[in-house]
Amino acid sequence: MFKKILVANRGEIACRVFRTAKKMGIATVAVYSDADARSPHVLMADEAVRLGPAPAAESYLKAELILDAARITGADCIHPGYGFLSERESFARACADAGIAFVGPPPNAIAAMGDKIESKKLAKQAGVNVVPGFLGEIADTDEAVRIAGDIGYPVMMKASAGGGGKGMRLAYSEQDVREGFEATKREGLASFGDDRVFIEKFIESPRHIEIQVLGDQHGNIVYLNERECSVQRRHQKVVEEAPSPFVSPEMRKAMGEQAVALARAVGYYSAGTVELIVSGADTTGQGFYFLEMNTRLQVEHPVTEEITGLDLVEQMIRVAAGEQLSFGQADVGINGWSIENRVYAEDPYRGFLPSIGRLVRYNPPQSTDASQSSSSPRRRGSITHVVDGADDIADPDSRLRGNDGESEAADPQAIVRVDDGVAEGGEVSMFYDPMIAKLITWAPTREAAIDAQVAALDAFEIEGPGNNIDFLSALMQHPRFREGRLTTGFIAEEYPDGFHGAPASAELLKALAAIAAFAATAEADRARRIDGQLGKRLRPPAAWTVRIDGRDHDVAVSTDGISVDGADLAIGLDYTPGDRSVTAELDDQELTVRIARTRSGFKLTTRGASHVARVLPAHVAPYAAHLIEKVPPDLSKFLIAPMPGLLVRLDVAAGDSVQPGQPLAVVEAMKMENILRAEKAATVKAVAAKAGDSLAVDQVILELE
Repeated sequence: MFKKILVANRGEIACRVFRTAKKMGIATVAVYSDADARSPHVLMADEAVRLGPAPAAESYLKAELILDAARITGADCIHPGYGFLSERESFARACADAGIAFVGPPPNAIAAMGDKIESKKLAKQAGVNVVPGFLGEIADTDEAVRIAGDIGYPVMMKASAGGGGKGMRLAYSEQDVREGFEATKREGLASFGDDRVFIEKFIESPRHIEIQVLGDQHGNIVYLNERECSVQRRHQKVVEEAPSPFVSPEMRKAMGEQAVALARAVGYYSAGTVELIVSGADTTGQGFYFLEMNTRLQVEHPVTEEITGLDLVEQMIRVAAGEQLSFGQADVGINGWSIENRVYAEDPYRGFLPSIGRLVRYNPPQSTDASQSSSSPRRRGSITHVVDGADDIADPDSRLRGNDGESEAADPQAIVRVDDGVAEGGEVSMFYDPMIAKLITWAPTREAAIDAQVAALDAFEIEGPGNNIDFLSALMQHPRFREGRLTTGFIAEEYPDGFHGAPASAELLKALAAIAAFAATAEADRARRIDGQLGKRLRPPAAWTVRIDGRDHDVAVSTDGISVDGADLAIGLDYTPGDRSVTAELDDQELTVRIARTRSGFKLTTRGASHVARVLPAHVAPYAAHLIEKVPPDLSKFLIAPMPGLLVRLDVAAGDSVQPGQPLAVVEAMKMENILRAEKAATVKAVAAKAGDSLAVDQVILELE
């Protein structure tokens, strides 16, 4: 076995690998850029080596610097994580030339599957179903238009070396191809150093299913079931789960066998993922098509770990060390259900625009039973919070053998796991992916795993950069998601006008009104005590008028309980002034509400939405109707930068007339190009920026009239 492992990556995946390495008794080495000098993965490792400046091209993408770091520290193997150099054939070969083991597949397999054009040709030869399309190189936009027309709209334009949702454009018309082809080439070049683009038929109402494969260097290859990754935004996965609520045992077997056949055809070993597009209307079990093979560990690997009981990182390390797999296909089962949500630094209320900045507060969900350790996460009554890696399973084979779709665990308690690589006070940088953390839950059933997600998201505290926690909670509560009726267009179809918060029931709003009044009473009581006006802890009755979501509620708080609009509310509350969250027992269920003081009340956040509650003493409320909320200024006549980034292109000049939907500018942020369009007919009055400028968020680009 290896003595020392270097992880050629950063953030949560570096922490994830270090956790397993430490469990295996392997020393660890981190590498870092200047932006990550104080990051958790650096502090977690036994040794750390600086690579260079913040831009990835000057640090994490410098193979020679990483190999130098391995030589200096004496690391005998390198795990690439995902992204960066993980799918670079040249890096795997350089590791071999340097006598350092590469924890991943052989270089020839990376080369074969890393080129999406060539990989589809190989898949077809191996008997794998492939999507119809044009797999040759495309010279220019005019040729792309011709090819798209021959295939038939809609089509998908993809960077040949792409991945992670980058370098992809959906086109429903010739205009879409003309607008998106060059942008796809630029994104491919910027993110992967390859501007080749191919075009394939876009299968409408598709599901995105992937098969996890694992092979050793002795010819043994197994598939570890499927993951459903259909809930995506801009081709970037948002929610993943295992198993899929759609895949039948027959389809699972067909998919798995084709995935293994493809892996065997290219001499694959280590962990890898075969991604498939599946027709949601298929009833034959054969309506799936090969998309690509990712020759690395996937972001969503934890859900596979949770239902199989396997540590995939450990398996990768053992395979790289030459060990044989200790189990066969017949040993792989499905135990329970697991769901992963990606917590991103983005603002879902502003079109999911990327957000950066300091994590003023970062407090992920904690264990509900502090006495529990991660060494026995299945004990009844525990919710295990695992940071930076997989939960340690006392008996790793306890979930390896099971019946498809059935749980062998007698314990119904859900498990919560957080994989992250950030810490409070750290910076979410514009240089890297905006993912903050991965929230994973496991439970015996899909419904229980979803409910565990909702509860954990309520308890997840992030302040500083914008985040998508409300949106994720809304997804988990959405009836269509809970029914499992998923396609890759789910988000676009269900939120066509953007996200404005999850809807709240009348019962929930009454509970929030009660919480706001209770908090106001507690704070008033504390103020009286500070002023020396000692008395009972809560001076009954305490009557309040709470306006929440445009409706007034009469709330009375006393030592005997709480009533809302004249009716007693069976709610138990735990709040002390200054708390950032309130715990409430409502209808035998626990409700966690994040709470923040406002000028006239509280901002209450729970179940996927924030609600501003104005709280006034009941005798004062009738005289406060004239209070006017501050109205934000009208910025509709300005085109402003929605996020920090680079102004790649400006398409108009002063005096130009523009029409609704017309492209005005292109801003690049986090390696993604964002086209800013006119919202209405207007004339460009003045231009305040030029191509090549670095823009701050809300910076004016041009003014319209």
